[in-house]
Amino acid sequence: MAQPNTQPSTTAIHAGYTPSGDHRPLTVPLYSSAAYEFGSHAEAVEKFALRQAGFTYSRTGNPTVSVFEQRAAALEGGAYAVATATGQAAVALSLLALTQGPKHIIASNQLYGGTVDLLTDSFNDFGIRVSFVDPDEPSAWEAAIEADTRAFFLESVTNPLSTLPDLPELAEVAHRHNIPVVVDNTLATPANFKPLAFGADIVVHSATKALAGHGQVLGGVVVDAGTFDFSDQERWPQIARARERYAGTSLLARYGDGAYSMLVRSKFLHDLGPALSAGNAHTILTGMETLPVRATAATRNLLLLANFLQAHPLLKAVHHPSRSAHRHHDRLAKFFPRGTGSVLAVELHDADLVPAFIDNLEIITLAANIGDTRTMIAHPATMTHCRLSTQQLEQAGLNAAVLRLSVGLEDPADLIRDLDRALAAAQAAASIEKEVSFA
Repeated sequence: MAQPNTQPSTTAIHAGYTPSGDHRPLTVPLYSSAAYEFGSHAEAVEKFALRQAGFTYSRTGNPTVSVFEQRAAALEGGAYAVATATGQAAVALSLLALTQGPKHIIASNQLYGGTVDLLTDSFNDFGIRVSFVDPDEPSAWEAAIEADTRAFFLESVTNPLSTLPDLPELAEVAHRHNIPVVVDNTLATPANFKPLAFGADIVVHSATKALAGHGQVLGGVVVDAGTFDFSDQERWPQIARARERYAGTSLLARYGDGAYSMLVRSKFLHDLGPALSAGNAHTILTGMETLPVRATAATRNLLLLANFLQAHPLLKAVHHPSRSAHRHHDRLAKFFPRGTGSVLAVELHDADLVPAFIDNLEIITLAANIGDTRTMIAHPATMTHCRLSTQQLEQAGLNAAVLRLSVGLEDPADLIRDLDRALAAAQAAASIEKEVSFA
């Protein structure tokens, strides 16, 4: 097992696992079991009552999944982690644990489209109210706070425009009002940025993306710093008050700084059931071992592609903070010296060129994933963010000419040739169409 304060490349390989048993396998074993034998009835009673640690049923815990949880927590610098079946489940459970009642959330107006669906549709059905605010305006976040606001939610690097909120400033506002900050760190990954070190209290990931890295499986994780004060019984009754579910004790009394993560696991993961399978956890762990190496390579390729695209006459803009004109360029050096991940957004001068450009790509794949070894392209307005209203798209800085690239690990020269060829083909097709229309 990795020692505390090891570098990410060491942590990604060793954290959470020490070879043991008769054979001492170097790689994490796959425990493909739904249930676990108890040594006695008394042991079963204690484990089901949550008075003794251990595995009871794989919906709430599995040895392979546990290694993934420990490794994710170690990479993020957190104390606890709860794995989920998908990144969407991680977002949902992390916020449901804070807002049951229902309560109010303040969220960034620059979020992945699926997250917006969750917050505006399903959470609305649950009675949870959400106010969307520009992450560049901390004063607007403070003005949006209501008596029952129970979470700030934002992305460390926004999807797809790679804007960079000033997390410490937003966290300072939240903490003055006893509000925890939940940050989706999927795009950046802990190889590049650790939100808990900059004021976040809880981090969520779609492990499907760069943590796993190969586009093979789905997964998510909620990482808890274990530092937020949940002791106010009026404000946090689900954690600080005695509950019948926990034999008349409170989660805080039982689990101390692990009370929030135990709420996520023992109530929401248990009751709603979005458990990560052992097989998927095993695949994600294999991918995590190369995360820092892949993150470095993806950043290198991203910068080369960004330089090429910025000089191309068909491109109106390259949306990435590595560009000197980007409004968050200074924050890149301040908070993200290792890079922001693999996502790059580009904007064509003419939105009508989008279909032909995409259809003429040969190496770069049209797909809705990110963080893969493969380079992929998506059209947010009609794909990942297709259910956003015109106003929501505008607030998020999106329009029909914007494309998202998730830069992979192919040779950058091949990717640049692919982009150049597809852009030229799109321009040629548009010229022919224009000539025909004038004929």
